[in-house]
Amino acid sequence: MIDLVAEQSALCGLERWLHDERVTDLVVNHGQIWVDRGAGLVPVGDMSDAALASAIERILAPVGRRLDRAHPSVDARLPDGARMCAVLAPLAVDGTCLAIRRFAAEAWRVSDFAAPPVADLLVQLVRRRCNVVVSGATSAGKTSLLAAMAANVADTERLVMLEDIAELSVRHPHVVRLETRPASPDGVAAVDLAGLLRVALRLRPDRLIVGEVRGDEAEQLVQAMNTGHDGSLATVHANSALDALDRLATLVSCAAPAWPGPAIAAHLSRAVDAVVHVQRRADGLRRVAEVVEVSQPDERGLARGRTVVRDGEQVAEVSRWRR
Repeated sequence: MIDLVAEQSALCGLERWLHDERVTDLVVNHGQIWVDRGAGLVPVGDMSDAALASAIERILAPVGRRLDRAHPSVDARLPDGARMCAVLAPLAVDGTCLAIRRFAAEAWRVSDFAAPPVADLLVQLVRRRCNVVVSGATSAGKTSLLAAMAANVADTERLVMLEDIAELSVRHPHVVRLETRPASPDGVAAVDLAGLLRVALRLRPDRLIVGEVRGDEAEQLVQAMNTGHDGSLATVHANSALDALDRLATLVSCAAPAWPGPAIAAHLSRAVDAVVHVQRRADGLRRVAEVVEVSQPDERGLARGRTVVRDGEQVAEVSRWRR
């Protein structure tokens, strides 16, 4: 139990874990504190609802965001680059909850996710300007792998990165970072990823990098990939590489309901060259589980692919290169 002295500190005792470089995730569920040091979430203590409310208020103060009855949920990027999400009761039925995800100070390399043959394949996909989608579950390492792959883009190319909450950290000399904006109480309109993508296409990008595709931006990204913006990278939540293609097709159909299914599958098969699926193992390691080279739609009009990497081992050669 966090003691009274801890509750008098700036963040009501949460500092002890936020200052621990081994902690990647910190969550508070109706008073119970859990942290992840790379091997899964474990409980480490408790705090009162009043202390949690005070900590959230102090965390949000520097970024100008608020959490109250009028705005019962908040997503924010903290000054140190961490991503925060909090939900207030009664939306959070059992009490206010908080989740903070921190990112490694040192950049990941592609070799951290795969053995040399597969790592070399991923680097070649980037250098030969293939359009690649990275798929995986929550906390599987999609964003980290995307950043590691993007670091292999030639220094002469201009990267335009788009995210809901800016968390990509790519070591590259020419990067433009764009972040969505929610609507404000004083009437300032929201800017979503689809709107940012329209702006990004006017910023002379050599590569488009979308942190996570989950809405109307899917249709615009597929259109961009099919109109000369090769070498684009994006992530999507999915259980497998083929599921990622189906999810992208669903997102495109929601954004463009007038498009027939076969047309969506055809656009996807021409736009996306490969899907890289990453998984988090029981020991906490994030590894590339499969790579699928996208092929022509099947007889049902569904986008399909040919497995190039299975269970972390390369089983076939890639034949679809952009350059």
